[in-house]
Amino acid sequence: MASLTIQASDGSGSFGGYLALPGKTPAAAVLVIQEIFGINKVMRDLCDGFAAQGYLAFSPDLFWRIKPGIDITDQTEAEWQQAFELFQKFDVDKGIEDLKASLTTLRGHEACNGRVGSVGYCLGGKLAFLMATRSDADCNVSYYGVGLLDHIAEVKNIAKPLLMHVAREDGFVPKDQQDEVAAAVAANAHVTLHSYEGQDHAFAREGGAHYDAAAASTANQRTREFFARNLRD
Repeated sequence: MASLTIQASDGSGSFGGYLALPGKTPAAAVLVIQEIFGINKVMRDLCDGFAAQGYLAFSPDLFWRIKPGIDITDQTEAEWQQAFELFQKFDVDKGIEDLKASLTTLRGHEACNGRVGSVGYCLGGKLAFLMATRSDADCNVSYYGVGLLDHIAEVKNIAKPLLMHVAREDGFVPKDQQDEVAAAVAANAHVTLHSYEGQDHAFAREGGAHYDAAAASTANQRTREFFARNLRD
């Protein structure tokens, strides 16, 4: 693993994360946006996977303003409680600013060719959606984003490709809210939404309670093809 330090745009400090380098550079980059468990093995493995596909992959520590270095799992009740406490304390707007700072730093990295996309899961799925509405990332992928209805007025700002993976049986996002979001993004030609029938939240998290290998394989293949279309030369 290489190291990367990001300076916060508001001057409040700096933060790091997990950086995985591809075998050949310069290459396009992918911002891998964390769930509520910090930069844990799941996020590191995702970065390594994107690096194996030929991308510079970086997962920034977005909880650094609360407590740096959070690395927990979804395997115990105590860790879930800690994760939800972090989620409640997390400032979404500052998180987006930290992601935009990460985007700028990645674009200028010697191993990057200047093209950068994002992909996020759970909390990160919400943030990837907001990167599509608030940043100039070349493309973005949202896996089962939460709380998107609160930001539906921003759909009109999406000007770059956005791919959305929605768990139809998501325990954190009622179906009526899913339907409202789907109707809103349908009006924007830059957005492609796939709904996965019978799937619950985090169906693509290996080792998770709701992991479904078939649905995860389908979603991840769609993501692979999406990045190939929008980040490759």
